[in-house]
Amino acid sequence: MGRTLNRTAAFTALGRALTAGARGGPSLGARLAALPRMMWATFTGRYDGGMRLAMMAAATAYVASPIDLVPEAFLLVVGLIDDAVVIAWLAGAILAETERFIEWDARQRSVIPGHVV
Repeated sequence: MGRTLNRTAAFTALGRALTAGARGGPSLGARLAALPRMMWATFTGRYDGGMRLAMMAAATAYVASPIDLVPEAFLLVVGLIDDAVVIAWLAGAILAETERFIEWDARQRSVIPGHVV
């Protein structure tokens, strides 16, 4: 049911958020505040972000882990570039997914259970 978040969409969201600034979209504070709510809604099955959250968790673990596919100790610049690419994707994915969640959350708040509008 949910659509997958691909690399292009993540980088597009990152670019849009960085260039938009205060002109549109949720603020950085609103996005950070939405993260715990998004995770809880996903874990309770109300929000369909499970695969996207899993991908973001894997990217975070990859960057934080001392074991890399391309180790920095042997290939200095290349080892740092792979981490930079993962961090850039992660930033874009978080921006895109928090924006999607905030829009979903606003729609959920506008629905009154048991009433037809």
